[in-house]
Formats: sequence, C-alpha cells, structure tokens
Amino acid sequence: MAVNKTLSALDVMRDAPVIPVIVLHDVAHAVPLARALVAGGIRMLEVTLRTPQGLACMEAIAREVPEAVAGAGTVRTAADAQAVAKAGARFAVSPGYTRAVGQACRDLGLPLLAGVATGSEIMVAQEDGLTELKFFPALQAGGAPMLKAWNGPFGDVTFCPTGGIHAGNAAEFLALPNVACVGGSWLTPVDAIASGDWGRITQLAREASQLMRPGRG
Repeated sequence: MAVNKTLSALDVMRDAPVIPVIVLHDVAHAVPLARALVAGGIRMLEVTLRTPQGLACMEAIAREVPEAVAGAGTVRTAADAQAVAKAGARFAVSPGYTRAVGQACRDLGLPLLAGVATGSEIMVAQEDGLTELKFFPALQAGGAPMLKAWNGPFGDVTFCPTGGIHAGNAAEFLALPNVACVGGSWLTPVDAIASGDWGRITQLAREASQLMRPGRG
C-alpha cells in the first residue's frame, strides 16, 4: 500500500525542532502520549520498532490522533517498511541505510530519513536520491564537529542528528546550517509514561518546540 506522497522528508524535518524518539511497551500509552506531544506543539512522532508493541502503538496513533503524524523508527528491512506503511506510518526512520530499504520506501511513497555515520554512507544514500539524512549515533560518531566538517563536501545534505541529543545540547546542533531538526528521547521519559504524567510530557514538548533554528529558506 502506498501512503500519502505529499509529505516529504524535508517536511518532516522542518515541522518542529525536535522529532521525539518514542519507545513504547504498552499500547494503552500510545494515544495519550501522542495527544500530550501534540498539545505541546510536536506533531512528527517517531514510534520505534524496538518493542513488540511498536507497530500496534503506531497504528493506534495513526487511527485515533489525526492531528499527529505517525512515523516509524528502527526500520531496518523492506519488510519493516511494508509493515509500518500498513500500520499507518507516514514516514520512516532507519538506523542505517541499505538500498533495499530505500527502494521499499520509494515504492511505498514513504519518506525516509536514512541513518548515516560516515561520508561513504552519505554518498551511497545520495546516489539513491536521498538528501535528507539522519546522523546516527550523533555524539558517538563525531557530534557537532563532524557535521561542521561535512558541511563542506556535503553542503547539499540536510541532517537530523540523533543519539545522545538532549535538552542541554540540542541548541548546539540546531545552530548548524546543515541541521533542520534533532531527534531525541528526552521528550518522553520512561517514568512519565509509566505514571501517565502527560502534563509533564506536554511541557517538555512545548519547550522543545520553542528551540531556535536558523531560517531554512
């Protein structure tokens, strides 16, 4: 099944300064969590496939929270891409990049933020037409200095650094000209989800949505 082709990877990245990386173990938490994030100004929601409940959580958000844009994280295979599209995901995020995943997402009309950590990986993704990429794991792979270095040879690529990003260092990354947004899990603390403290999550989302980014034209 093909999804809505009007959404691009750049649309996903430019919607807000932060894409929350969401790990859910209970489907009952999916809808209230999504509503809490949307209330704070965060609509692009990356629900990861790191738990057996990931797909069901994604499907619940897509069905019951239309003001959110449900996306899928940890997409590693073509089968993953097909499953998340069927569940209602409108974009995909992968920890790395393979041409099989890229082709599957193209066939499905599913915008893909492919993970890269080296210059060679960027070049392979660019050969397949991808110019919006996830830099992962950002801190471990060189952090802001690496992104600054890449802005020379890869000035036509826009990044979403993810991995080790938090409220204390997000602004450093968002200030870079080749960064459109960051990804992080700090908007959805495990204890807040477990206790149903949706007000805390809305406040974290509100603070994240107000982080400053340079104009993107």
